[in-house]
Amino acid sequence: MKRSIRALTTALLLALAPASSQAADKLSVLLEWFVNPDHAPMVIAAQKGYFAEEGLDVELIAPSDASAVPRLVATRQADIGIHYQPNLYLDHAAGLPLMRFGTLVETPLNTVTVLADGPIKSLKDLKGKKIGFSVAGFEEAMLKRMLASEGVELTDAELINVNFSLSPSLIGGKVDATVGSFRNFELTQMKLEGHPGLAFFPEEHGVPAYDELIFVTRPDLVTDSRLPRFLHAVEKAAIFITNHPQEGWDLFVKAYPNLNDELNHTAFLDTLPRFAKRPAALDRARYARFGAFMADSKLIPSAPAVEDIAVELK
Repeated sequence: MKRSIRALTTALLLALAPASSQAADKLSVLLEWFVNPDHAPMVIAAQKGYFAEEGLDVELIAPSDASAVPRLVATRQADIGIHYQPNLYLDHAAGLPLMRFGTLVETPLNTVTVLADGPIKSLKDLKGKKIGFSVAGFEEAMLKRMLASEGVELTDAELINVNFSLSPSLIGGKVDATVGSFRNFELTQMKLEGHPGLAFFPEEHGVPAYDELIFVTRPDLVTDSRLPRFLHAVEKAAIFITNHPQEGWDLFVKAYPNLNDELNHTAFLDTLPRFAKRPAALDRARYARFGAFMADSKLIPSAPAVEDIAVELK
């Protein structure tokens, strides 16, 4: 009897062994920039074992060329890309096959920023002033709509390309304002350097609210079972760090100790309320409104149908 029980136990263990030792499904994620607090839910999902619980082996990859991320995802060189919602419409209009399937940061981060102790107290004061920018296109359209909400024409200001040197150009007096600074990063950076900034938010000045950072993939992958599992792990991590910010920060800098400084710590805390707590959810009306804004701004020929650029996974 004992021999039979032992044999049965051995057989059961052998039957279970392949399942328990089965390799996790690999998933590659191309970031839109170097690792920073915007990516905290993914970092924490890895640190807390949430990806592993979903049977996933997720690799976060910082790109050598951030502008190449959409193309690399579309051409099967990565499974997922972190992207900007405004740029998704531009890529779709250019014929790049991409689909949004989740949200990472669900509010705009972009701003128009001036020095807090300077003469500019409202967008009206930018008439006749110099405004620094880094990327033409969406940011110019955003600025135009924001100025128009205060009765100022875009042609009333002088736009100057500062080549991604936004805060230094503003602090150094080369420009009177900048467009493109992120409210969860550059504002803290300026404060730490002794030059506090004053930010104007696009969603409060005529620009429809949008998701700053989204997850995109190629259309043929939207039915891949790895994607909803990925989002489930990211959701758990976003909720965890919202409930336990200090523990979340400790895990974040354990993974990336080079980011353990005041700037990144403050950015981490400032971004917590902006992470999507339901990353798979899709607000179709919101996407339709923003598509109309992109078309009205002549950035794309016409607003795409929401189902042509975004999907809500079940």
